[in-house]
Amino acid sequence: MDLSWMAWTWQTATFFVVIGFLLGGMYVWEMARPGGDPRQGILGLDTTRGDRLFISLITAAYIHLAWLGFLTAPLWGATLFSVFVALLIFRWV
Repeated sequence: MDLSWMAWTWQTATFFVVIGFLLGGMYVWEMARPGGDPRQGILGLDTTRGDRLFISLITAAYIHLAWLGFLTAPLWGATLFSVFVALLIFRWV
């Protein structure tokens, strides 16, 4: 199969590998501590671990888009900020 038309860079591959590791980590977490009972966060929503992961990923996408649109700094800053926001989301949302 010829995939030369795709712009596969190491950054793209890293992105998909990280998503795979996150999903695998969520699976292991669920096997270790089943249930993941929903909890009500600051937004008033009942969220599970999977919901919080999804919210974190969508938030990270918007942070990176805003970073590209408004700043000229390297994207590593957006990535670090996204990880920090994800930690906050898993703690309080």
